[in-house]
Amino acid sequence: MQPSMLAKRGWLLLFLAIVVFYLWGLGAFPLVGPDEPRYAEVAREMLTRHDLITPTLGGLPWFEKPALLYWSMMAAYRLLGVSEYTARLGPAICGLLTAVFVYWIGKTVESSQAAPSLTDSVETVQRRDGLGRFSALVWLSSVGAIVFSRGASFDIVVTMTITGALACFLCWHIRYAGSAGEETGTTKPALLFGFYFFVGLSLLAKGLIGIVIPFGVIATFWLLKREWPSRRFLQSLLWGGPLAIAVAALWFGPMLSRHGWHFIDQFIIQHHFARFVSNKYHHPAPFYFYVLVLIGLALPWTIFLGASLFASRRWRWRGRMPLDDLQVFAFAWILVPMVFFSFSESKLTAYILPVLPAVALLIGERITCFQRAQRGDLVLRLTGVLLIGLGAAGGWYLVHHTLLTRFSIGLNVLPLILIGLSALVQPQWRRSLLILIPIAVLVSSVIGLSRAAPGVARPESVRDLLAMATARGYGSARVVQLHTIERTAEFYAAGRVTYRTDGEPMKFEGVAQVIEAARHDNGPVLCLVPTEYESQLTSLPGIEAVVLAGNGRVSLVAVRVR
Repeated sequence: MQPSMLAKRGWLLLFLAIVVFYLWGLGAFPLVGPDEPRYAEVAREMLTRHDLITPTLGGLPWFEKPALLYWSMMAAYRLLGVSEYTARLGPAICGLLTAVFVYWIGKTVESSQAAPSLTDSVETVQRRDGLGRFSALVWLSSVGAIVFSRGASFDIVVTMTITGALACFLCWHIRYAGSAGEETGTTKPALLFGFYFFVGLSLLAKGLIGIVIPFGVIATFWLLKREWPSRRFLQSLLWGGPLAIAVAALWFGPMLSRHGWHFIDQFIIQHHFARFVSNKYHHPAPFYFYVLVLIGLALPWTIFLGASLFASRRWRWRGRMPLDDLQVFAFAWILVPMVFFSFSESKLTAYILPVLPAVALLIGERITCFQRAQRGDLVLRLTGVLLIGLGAAGGWYLVHHTLLTRFSIGLNVLPLILIGLSALVQPQWRRSLLILIPIAVLVSSVIGLSRAAPGVARPESVRDLLAMATARGYGSARVVQLHTIERTAEFYAAGRVTYRTDGEPMKFEGVAQVIEAARHDNGPVLCLVPTEYESQLTSLPGIEAVVLAGNGRVSLVAVRVR
């Protein structure tokens, strides 16, 4: 068998293994954080009502986000049942689809560079070999992609749709609007159709940002190249704009018809403009916040990203080659969301996740360059140090915050440390190391997700507490919350949590409210209370308070009036 065929089969097996990893273990731990359980519950309520339009939480309209994530969850619920796995399945598929788009961009650049009409040397052709494969591998093995593809959140969904839109545009530009298009004078509208279609999906994924980022990136791309937009693209706005609006109108139209000004106020004014210009939702951070976030999201490839940005001083910013377009376009793709969200008064880590595919493309270009020129030893050595540091930091965290055995902890960090040492000592093995680095990250992730993640996530969720209460006969008791709001109860105690008129769960500030709830129900209520305050219930005369379960952070107490 030819070595090239063996290499292709090796890459195929590697990507198949990664697909299995992305779809494996999505239900291994409970829904956590403030968002996952709420989004999962909204989708369940929409499915129960057979309603594809109005999101509700606790039976009340909930207009924080559009419907695309909910639709993916509803489809998974319908096919496979309601569970943590099905809540996270759609985002995992979005992570894989993003890799497909990244590969497509890299492969298009690679193929266009190799076209005889564009090639100025054999060296140029060789430099592009593997750009699509390595870029996709970088995306799939980055911390940002792994983490957010395993969570029920909108950010990976909008990352997929924005990447799809920008992939369609850039591939169209390279094939038909760049130097090749000028030579032949030919163009095809299918890719531009895809661009506007994915812009419409981006609006359905996370609202107005679905327009701001794609068009902002394209405008900045032409600005950096000091070019006017092509006539073909400007003409496409006449039919493409209505197409994007028509796609988005599948949900926005019925929502406006049903809810009118209330929807406009809550969804657009409050959750778009007020979130951007004020700290209403309590997520402040310094202006440089997203620089630090990008460093973390790009792990373990952060050093390669630095090398790529350092090499930008040698880019041909006004060059006509496909690689020139890719470099400038990816830079604009990173720059626009970073700058835009840095000015926002509300900052969350996931807001800049859509830049990570561009990061992967720039890193993929550096990798192919290093392989062609047989250099990059310093970058590999520094990456080795970074891997060793990540392994040491992860081991320290697991020792101090979990009950795992030293053997399990060592097994978890061993792949990172071994490959890190190899990169530090023998960077000349670059061809093997550039495959082993992502493999080490993925193997450590598998071990961590199977051994460490359930124990880390358990104290952050009330799932097990409520399951214990159900086993003891409290499966229908109302759930109240004293001195805390446990968001995971909104999914795991669905239909039993009391909400205020503004859609927020009711938070009791005194024991008297718990007693009144128990008296009103003429039976027991389940009270979630921080563990340090459970004595307020258990030591109170006149009530029967039984601690059913605890997770070290909150306790679940059954309260009954005597």
